[in-house]
Amino acid sequence: MATLTLYQKKLEKIKENVAKHHKSADLSLIDKAFEFAAEAHEGQKRRSGEPYIVHPLEVACILSNMRMDHITVAAALLHDVLEDTPITKKELEKEFGEEIAFLVDSVSKISKIEARTQLQRQAETIRKMLLAMAKDLRVIIIKLADRLHNMRTLHYVPDSEKRKKIAQETLDIYAPLAHRLGLARIKWEMEDLAFKEINPEMYHYIEQRVAKSREEREEYIKKMIEIVKQKLKEKGIDAYVEGRPKHFYSIYKKMLENNLSFEELYDLIALRIIVNTVDECYTVLGVIHSNWPYIPGRFKDYIAMPKPNMYQSLHTTVVGPGGEKVEFQIRTWEMHRVAEEGIAAHWKYKEKGRVDKEEEQIFSWIRRFLDWQKDVSNYRDFMYNLKTDLFPEKVYVFTPKGEVKALPKGATPIDFAYAIHTEVGHHCAGAKVDGRMVPLDYELKTGEKVEIIVSPKQHPSKDWLRIVKTTRARTKIMAWLRAMERERALEMGREMLIKEFRKHDSNFSKLLDEGKIDEIAPDLGYKTANDLIIAVGLGKIHARTVYRKLFPEEVEKKPEKEVQKRQDTKIKVSVEGMDNVLVRFAKCCNPLPGDDIVGYITKGRGITIHTAECPNLQRIYDPEKIVDVEWESLTSGGLPAKIRIETYDKPGLLAEITSIISQEGINIESANVSTTVDKRAFLNFVLTVKSKAQLERVLAKIQNVDAVLKAERVKR
Repeated sequence: MATLTLYQKKLEKIKENVAKHHKSADLSLIDKAFEFAAEAHEGQKRRSGEPYIVHPLEVACILSNMRMDHITVAAALLHDVLEDTPITKKELEKEFGEEIAFLVDSVSKISKIEARTQLQRQAETIRKMLLAMAKDLRVIIIKLADRLHNMRTLHYVPDSEKRKKIAQETLDIYAPLAHRLGLARIKWEMEDLAFKEINPEMYHYIEQRVAKSREEREEYIKKMIEIVKQKLKEKGIDAYVEGRPKHFYSIYKKMLENNLSFEELYDLIALRIIVNTVDECYTVLGVIHSNWPYIPGRFKDYIAMPKPNMYQSLHTTVVGPGGEKVEFQIRTWEMHRVAEEGIAAHWKYKEKGRVDKEEEQIFSWIRRFLDWQKDVSNYRDFMYNLKTDLFPEKVYVFTPKGEVKALPKGATPIDFAYAIHTEVGHHCAGAKVDGRMVPLDYELKTGEKVEIIVSPKQHPSKDWLRIVKTTRARTKIMAWLRAMERERALEMGREMLIKEFRKHDSNFSKLLDEGKIDEIAPDLGYKTANDLIIAVGLGKIHARTVYRKLFPEEVEKKPEKEVQKRQDTKIKVSVEGMDNVLVRFAKCCNPLPGDDIVGYITKGRGITIHTAECPNLQRIYDPEKIVDVEWESLTSGGLPAKIRIETYDKPGLLAEITSIISQEGINIESANVSTTVDKRAFLNFVLTVKSKAQLERVLAKIQNVDAVLKAERVKR
């Protein structure tokens, strides 16, 4: 087969890498997997025009460079056969065994589930992957290698919006997962590739600035390496010293987080010192600090207190020769291997990929996360909690007994209370930090001792959701609130139904006792009578609808769908299964016709329409309050839409942009312009538009104007 001959060299390199690190590896399995995949994908092409087998080969190559075993590499070669070819899991299992079939199936997308939105499909695919990952961590390693190669070839995808969605998902989910597993090389490359797609102007701006200062910076680093080596040699320390590359996305994040220009960043000069022992790490630190003044607040001891992803190093920043600020990382060779390879460096291939007890403890976070998500059936909650839990920055605080608790940066006493026990969290009435009383929204700091004051009268409130940072606390609070909400809704729904039935001289309580409500509940979409009563209490279904279902012959039927109108426009939204409900549009996301939308029952204010991916909706989300809504026709009027335009400042630009907006028949409600010292301008408009499509048309025209860097919709 021509394909086999063409890519044999790549395959041989993969086998060479595997054999180098796994002496007893069965290389014939890799050959067999390649031949099977090549035949299965025969005739299929990538968007680049290359044969499809190129992708599995590149994924396998990435994994072989990470020192993964022959089973993982074989699974990588086969990872797309279930998703993109007629091959079944049963066939794969017959050819390659349960272990490989499990790995391949676990990294395959869920494409045949009943999912109404892309977000739901994404959530279910990731949930499936994480469940499998809890059994065998190689699942996520294969998936990350797969995503990395897809990012390397993302420029072949013709749809720019699709490219940006893939890049954003990579930044939100896959790069943080790589970081959480300590896979630094994969994380950095993913971030830079995604950054280049999402914000190409800023990427090229930083790229140019780095290139401009590279020669001068490299000369300084070269001299600094020689000085450091000499100082360490005088102390009898044999060390490897190298310059450390700074990645574009990390530079961009520091510019944003600290509100600094590129020129103001002070850690572009970075050195790494690698020694043989932990004692030598601290000796090196002493040498560095004795020769150059260190910057207070810039020292971190990740050896004594490693990061959750096993990362260990000493970090310090000093004022070096010529007044330049220099950042140092000091670590042993073993720490360096873990820092670069993360989970791959620790992998012990025992019992079909299971880790030993030490590593089980290190990676127990994923099992804890999945355990907390057992009661989270809603996909938006799942994705929100996942993104929250992936943020790796930690603070380390102590219990009164001296036990260390690792919490996310910004965590509060409530997070700490739930980390101790669910009941301690539920009844957290106050907290002492280092012996002094603090408010419940106090942000904990590393090294503090925390004591929780409990009271049986104290219970969780919705306000707590705004201040907690941990997935565990958020999940437990929401579960408690939902339980209380159901109790209140059950009582309220019963009262509403009794009142409605009484209007028709009917006894609801008697019908309930006779089981009549249980009989009709499934027809209305609910499992039990209690579920139906709760839905009435929450406003999801009208009490009159329940009566009509039970006595259809007594009531003239009305349409199940009634159109509600916003008073100041002729934009129409239909609400399924609800009559006479007030509809309003959320200002936090400003939905437009064409957006995917969701209705949220707001107590005393009817139905509030949000975009399906509104961040605010995800924060307040309660599945019991969600209703299906959809856009109807639009004859006139419009809705407000916010846009933000970033440009180079030049005369006549504002007039040119407002002219484009006017030509589209769009009214400008308000405008705000600001400029920066580097001759950039930021234009913020509120427009009245008829649809998402109309807004996207005008944004595309503005984007084509000379000097415009970016024109985008702002949903908040």
